[in-house]
Amino acid sequence: MLRAVAEARAAQRRMRSLAKLNLELAKRETQQKATAIGVASGLAVAAFVIVLYAIGLIFALVAIVLDLWLPLWASVLIVIGLMLLAAAILGLLARSSARKALPPRPSQAIGEGERTIATVKSHV
Repeated sequence: MLRAVAEARAAQRRMRSLAKLNLELAKRETQQKATAIGVASGLAVAAFVIVLYAIGLIFALVAIVLDLWLPLWASVLIVIGLMLLAAAILGLLARSSARKALPPRPSQAIGEGERTIATVKSHV
């Protein structure tokens, strides 16, 4: 009888330990996903800023074309193209980073909790 009580208490301690570990896993996973969303936001803002600069350069290009000859505006046009390409790359990186973070639920911790419950049920 005492042995059964001791085993029950040991099982209870293990279950509490597993529950605490699952909560810690959920916290860490949520932190990682929040970090990924932050990175995605930063990259999206960077892409937006580059597009704004490109728009400014388009206006500068119009002024240069009206005032100067072809080789200068052609070089400015190349710079604008490169800036838009950089903005597109940053936008794609932001989208990729955001997809890694979604959905923002701790799926690893949930899966681990479900496996733990299934293991406990199979042993009871």
